[in-house]
Amino acid sequence: MDKRSLSVETARLVVRPFMKSDYHNWLHENMNKLPSQHKYDIGLQDMSECTEFWFHNMIDQQNIMMNSDEVYIFGIFLKQTGAYIGSVDFSTLMRLNFHWGRVGYTLNNTHWRQGYGKEAVRGALKIAFEKINYHRVEAHINLDNTPSIKLAEGIGMKYECTRKGFINENGKWTDNHVFYMNAEDYY
Repeated sequence: MDKRSLSVETARLVVRPFMKSDYHNWLHENMNKLPSQHKYDIGLQDMSECTEFWFHNMIDQQNIMMNSDEVYIFGIFLKQTGAYIGSVDFSTLMRLNFHWGRVGYTLNNTHWRQGYGKEAVRGALKIAFEKINYHRVEAHINLDNTPSIKLAEGIGMKYECTRKGFINENGKWTDNHVFYMNAEDYY
């Protein structure tokens, strides 16, 4: 699959696979985050191990996962300035007769409350349904992650259920709400 075809522009954003040339932009934005604002916000981190060589290897690994239809990782960039502000990822859960994927998203905390998250994920779903050819995309959200729940609801994902002991996080099994969207719901 051609990486260049896996991009979308929205009114204010470009959502596309990372390129090796994104390193300095990516590093700058990650070094200028605010401290963590809540338990689901990574916030400011030690970036000393994130060298350009490390970043290039990360991009190579992302390309391998994308080419094997396992994981697709997209950077979110402001259209006007090109600044990196977050990421959206899709994991293929099953193909065969399902064409089923999972979506994850994160927005740098310096860019919250401006509608970028909803705009980026809604745009990325276009890639998921039209280019990656998923039929169904799910978001698996911790029960107390209110911002993520609001984002899923805000882009039209529907609550399906709560799965008990669904995801192992930090050595313990956590319950997750499942929100979904099928391809026909997107259009």
